Amino acid sequence: MKFERIRLRNFRPYADADLELRDGVTVIHGLNGSGKSSLLEACFFALYGSTALEGTLDDVISNGETEAEIDLDFTHAGASYHVHRRLRSSGERTTTADCVLEGPDVTVEGARDVRAFVVDLLRMDAEAFVNCAYVRQGEVNQLINASPAQRQDVIDDLLQLGRLEEYRDRAGEARLGIEDVRSEKRGELQKVEAQIERKAEQDLYATLDELESSLTEIDDQIEHYEAQREKAEQTKTEAESVLEEFEQKRADLEAVESDIAELEEAIREAESEREEVRERIGDARDQMSELEADIDTRLDAAGLEAATDDAIETRRRDIDDHEERLREERSDAKASATGLRNQATNLAEKADELAERADEAESRAADLREAAMAAEDAVTECEERIAEIDSEREDLTARLDAAPVDRGEAADHLADCRERRAEARERVTELETRLESARDRVAEAEALLDAGKCPECGQPVDGAPHADPEDDRERVAELESELSAARERVTELDERVETLDDLVEAERRLDELDAERERLAERAAEKRADAEENLEEADEYDAEADSLREQAAETREVAEKKRAEAEECEARVDELTEELSTVETARERLDAIEKRLAQVDDLEADIERLSERAERIEETNDERRERLSEKRERRDDLAAAVDEDAIEAARTNKSEADEYLSNVADELDSLAERRDELQTRIGGVRSEIEALESLHDERDALAERVEALDDLHDEATRLEAMYGDLRADLRQRNVETLERLLNETFDLVYGNDAYAHLRLNGEYELSVVQKDGSELDPTQLSGGERALFNLSLRCAIYRLLAEGIDGAAPMPPLILDEPTVFLDSGHVSRLVDLVTEMRDLGVAQIVIVSHDEELVGAADDLVSVEKDSRTNRSTVSRSDPAALGAVDLESEADD
Repeated sequence: MKFERIRLRNFRPYADADLELRDGVTVIHGLNGSGKSSLLEACFFALYGSTALEGTLDDVISNGETEAEIDLDFTHAGASYHVHRRLRSSGERTTTADCVLEGPDVTVEGARDVRAFVVDLLRMDAEAFVNCAYVRQGEVNQLINASPAQRQDVIDDLLQLGRLEEYRDRAGEARLGIEDVRSEKRGELQKVEAQIERKAEQDLYATLDELESSLTEIDDQIEHYEAQREKAEQTKTEAESVLEEFEQKRADLEAVESDIAELEEAIREAESEREEVRERIGDARDQMSELEADIDTRLDAAGLEAATDDAIETRRRDIDDHEERLREERSDAKASATGLRNQATNLAEKADELAERADEAESRAADLREAAMAAEDAVTECEERIAEIDSEREDLTARLDAAPVDRGEAADHLADCRERRAEARERVTELETRLESARDRVAEAEALLDAGKCPECGQPVDGAPHADPEDDRERVAELESELSAARERVTELDERVETLDDLVEAERRLDELDAERERLAERAAEKRADAEENLEEADEYDAEADSLREQAAETREVAEKKRAEAEECEARVDELTEELSTVETARERLDAIEKRLAQVDDLEADIERLSERAERIEETNDERRERLSEKRERRDDLAAAVDEDAIEAARTNKSEADEYLSNVADELDSLAERRDELQTRIGGVRSEIEALESLHDERDALAERVEALDDLHDEATRLEAMYGDLRADLRQRNVETLERLLNETFDLVYGNDAYAHLRLNGEYELSVVQKDGSELDPTQLSGGERALFNLSLRCAIYRLLAEGIDGAAPMPPLILDEPTVFLDSGHVSRLVDLVTEMRDLGVAQIVIVSHDEELVGAADDLVSVEKDSRTNRSTVSRSDPAALGAVDLESEADD
């Protein structure tokens, strides 16, 4: 992976910068504070965004500017990529306005997505990039000051050994899951086997044979009774046939007698009806005379000279024509009135609607103004809270600045201090035990001296060595002194732990306050924008309400005019309605005459119809008398054809058959119940047998499943162990390789024979082995030696990563920012050798920020950075080291 080109606009001290980065060793040279490190920080920021910054986005944009742009071109694994970031400052907050990464067949947008893509592409996040390839200014001793666990985490993360631990955890989770399923299936298998055992004890197949034998006997009995029942049913059928024939004849006789009675009654009723018809004919003739007289009296009022159909029709046409004219005129007037009334109503409703819309607009405007006030109140609250946070942050920052440790290191110092306190407490306990033993020896010796002789052997103890307590008294005094010092040390460490606890809490609180301040600033900006937007929208709604009210007033005026015109048309409709009522009266008079003429016609028709009916009644009665004579003869014949003896015998046979059928039905029901019961029991036994066979199948399937789970569990166990062993093996191999590379690199850059070699054990603990075999902690080295040691460690890690991934990892450029801060001139020469060696080992691109003359002379490419004291803006240019030498560098514009 190589940087190709970096372009900056308004980034820190650069108003406009464009730098092409080439292969080999590039030295960025310039005075302190000119902006050399900002070029490297811009490359780092282009890749990882705000996580790459030591400060915040607010510090990135040049003073007095509102926008900044960063463009980085880089190649990775033979593919070219371009990253563009644009920052924008709005008031108190700076945000990423644009962030786009373009590459082969891929375009990624958004700061988070671009950062995630870069992490996946380079297989390292910002922290890993710093730990691997980017030695920032002032951080050259970072790895040597780290704890072994921290160094192990850094290198494991860079080599992605955490993936193996993740895979091992997954395999372990899978194994536990398989154990749960296997335990469940084993429990199910035991339950099924217990069920099979219980069912086997029931001897289901013998029970089934016994029940089927009993069912066969029942079926034979049922078959016998059903045969006898068929015979009884045949006897009953024959008897019923005889009885039905008798009943039919008797029914026929009764029907004939009923017909005779009905015919006699019908003849009598018909004679009575014919007499009634004659009376109705007389009444109809009387009504005709009355109607004709009434018609004559109504002719003049109806406007007729004679009551003829032609005269009535002519008069009706005249009335209809007049009515039609009146109705057409009234219909037109009604239509006009309705239309005008509807227009007035619609216009009034429209005016109301416009007024309602105006009210709604005013209400909406009021709501928006209220929302704007609420947003402004929220802004005020946020600003007040930010002020409180800033005040608290100032106190905490001042407190941390005055602390004895650098910010961010309190937790590590706290852990170290707690370890030392635990050791001090153990030392106190040890000294207390030893002091107690010494005091016991003094007491024992004094007791012997007081006794004068040994209680065991009886010999005098005066002058005996074990009876002289002076040495023990001196030891007691020494131990008491050591114990007092140890207790003071514990007290001192307790106070130190308490102080560091407070500092850790202060750092945590400061981080919380920073996060809360950023959130409040964002909220204040959002609420301020909401307030402005709401006020603008409220003004628009107020203007809309005024316009709507003007439209409503104009619409109401037009509605009143339409309503007056509608009332005029409705008055004309009333006049025409009154005229139509006189037409209707004339028609009613004409209808009355026409109705009476129709009644006269109806009466004439009724008289004719009644006369014909009287004739038909007479004819019908003659036919009935003939049928009555025939029915009487049929009645006599049926009465002579009935045999009473045969009927009585048929009744006896039917009764006996009914009794047998009733008895056999009960017996068959009883047998059917027994058969159903047996069939039910047989079905239950067969179901039990099927369940038993199903349990056998289920047992076989579960046994096979348990066996498969056993195999799968063994496989998961082996896989889990394999990942753990592989991680441990790879870590050990990495430690051995890193130790070798570290010694090779340190031997190159350190020419002193005082040290035999460097040691890195499996716990990532570093030590310097001296010629006499003793070991030194790297922190005990001199400043220059520590710097060389750390640079060697960084380069060794870089080589390990480059060689450790299939032998050809696309590593990022090796970046050294002011690596000579702690080095004297002799050590700087060693650093130049180290840079040359890394280039010879195949590091394609090495970028160094330094003003050291030796490093400048070793550069393949020299970049000069200068700052204009008047504008406080920096410019970048490229120089030729070969032409200018390593001391006096002249700027040359690129391209």
